[in-house]
Amino acid sequence: MNLSNLPKIELHCHLDGSVRPETIIDIARKENIDIPSYDVKEINDLMIAPIECTSLDEYLKRFSLPINIMQSEYSLRRVTYELLEDAAKENVKYMEIRFAPLLHRNKGLEVEKIIESVLMGMKDAEDKYDINANLILSFMKTMPVEGIFEVINIGRKYLGKGVVAVDLCGPEEAGFAKFFVEPMSLAKSYGYRITIHAGETGIGENVLESVELLGAERIGHGVYIKDCKKAYDIIKEKNIALEICPTSNVQTKAVKKISEHPIYDFYKDGIKVTMNTDNRTVSSTNMTNELSAITNEFNIDYEDYKEIYYNSLNACFADEEIKDKLRKYMD
Repeated sequence: MNLSNLPKIELHCHLDGSVRPETIIDIARKENIDIPSYDVKEINDLMIAPIECTSLDEYLKRFSLPINIMQSEYSLRRVTYELLEDAAKENVKYMEIRFAPLLHRNKGLEVEKIIESVLMGMKDAEDKYDINANLILSFMKTMPVEGIFEVINIGRKYLGKGVVAVDLCGPEEAGFAKFFVEPMSLAKSYGYRITIHAGETGIGENVLESVELLGAERIGHGVYIKDCKKAYDIIKEKNIALEICPTSNVQTKAVKKISEHPIYDFYKDGIKVTMNTDNRTVSSTNMTNELSAITNEFNIDYEDYKEIYYNSLNACFADEEIKDKLRKYMD
């Protein structure tokens, strides 16, 4: 099975975790931004989380440098374009990019301009490469709820124009879902789709509450449903897709090593698993590498891959026209 040649779909990829180190340096010089080094290797080392990373919190520290340079219309548009360019070159045919607009206001950019800049970068790449993309508006779980309402209301006018969903991300505390019921309910009433980071750090109950309280249609990671029967059962019964990110899960210590990842057990039991990178730079990976790690460890064959591809296709937030294209790539 030639993984490089296979069409791919990615549903869980953070924009600020997927910036080229060379771009960090170039934007810093262009926009007179102070960064720790102008050496590509040193910037690379600062951005990539080691496989020996001790926790999710340590992993998240790698985002401060890229966020620091992603504070202008130019930088946001460029970084988005380059992410899709990199993805297209490894035969990713559809990608859902997620980012938190409120993290990009340090130099006074309005939320509208932040979202529009990313959408323009998406359009630039779609015009040049055989790839389609949509945008998920993320919110840090540590952010005041008032800011979430602001972005949901502003982002509403971009629904159907590249924006498709909302997400909660960042550090995971037990019982976080109850604090976000109102904004997620509002988002759903507007037509946003819902995906939530949950069950990444040993709290399977968070997955259950994300579905029951927040209306999650997909779950980011969800590894720890393995330790919570109610969460496991609701994911299986409702056919809720899990956005699995193997390398990242090792780095954040959701699992100790790839061989202990529950993805294959989930898959064999009928849970709708999908394959993703999470953060291409922070995890020093791409879709081909992620697929290779899983196929080698669990002897996944072409028919297995095809089923996982269709899990992603069926769970994606694209319109029917794009879904038809994605079916044709695999058929």
